[in-house]
Amino acid sequence: MSDSAERYLHAARRDSTVRRYAQVIEHFEAEWGGMLPATSESIVRYLAAYGAQLSSNTLRTHLAALAQWHQQHGFADPTKASRVRDVMRGIQALHPQPIKQAEALQLQRLEACIEGLAGQLTADQLAVRLRAARDQALILMGFWRALRGDELCRLRVEHIQLREGQALDIFLASSKTDRDHRGRTLVLPALKRLCPVNAYQDWLTVSGIHQGPVFRAIDRWGHLAVEPVNSNSVSRILRLAFLRSGVAGEEYTAHSLRRGFATWASRNQWSSKALMEYVGWRDVQSAARYIDADAPFGDWAR
Repeated sequence: MSDSAERYLHAARRDSTVRRYAQVIEHFEAEWGGMLPATSESIVRYLAAYGAQLSSNTLRTHLAALAQWHQQHGFADPTKASRVRDVMRGIQALHPQPIKQAEALQLQRLEACIEGLAGQLTADQLAVRLRAARDQALILMGFWRALRGDELCRLRVEHIQLREGQALDIFLASSKTDRDHRGRTLVLPALKRLCPVNAYQDWLTVSGIHQGPVFRAIDRWGHLAVEPVNSNSVSRILRLAFLRSGVAGEEYTAHSLRRGFATWASRNQWSSKALMEYVGWRDVQSAARYIDADAPFGDWAR
């Protein structure tokens, strides 16, 4: 296979998925002692061995990785056997687990954090100024456009058109639900408060970047990395930004930005249709996972 063909094949696969699936294969072979290609019976025993330890979502990821390995190597997929499906249903019945939700970022906490970061924009140390500007832009763009952590990491300067005082036109080349990498253009409007457009413009001014990844690592001396920040680092960046601002935020993750916006929009009477279109959800069930419903108990509520 030519180098160019291999490069395109690699681009078709998300790096995070490739890494995760490789870990699953290693777990199946090295830790559990399984043999590949596998039989449906060995898959059943594998699931039974970890049914009480791993969540159903994790086990489904393991099945997806094993299925992909067999398909790529030209073998029949043993994960499609009826006994495998039955065992998965049994695991879910005997080991039910609540879905873990990211803590929604509340607007008051967001304001306090951004206010703290704003005070660091005039610090003597370049690294402090850079981190404050970067984190303001990352948090406000992530919140007001309900972006996932990996989407923030893939943003590129050349894919964002700045309409000063009006909006950002963001071309998102790919996302979790865009398997074909067709991309989509998002509009992020300027706001009177906590403005993501101003924050992005300030970050470009302070950092001096004109192309390439928008959000990058910053070392202690204020040197910017060439590569984008790793998606696994976004939660840490968020928590450190709150810590430096003197605001409690250790419970937040990258997904808190997305869930925080959905909660804010719901409480501000956005219709389900408008919210789904803005965020990019395909079904109501996906939206419901992010929104805390307020039960109207009226005078009965304490």
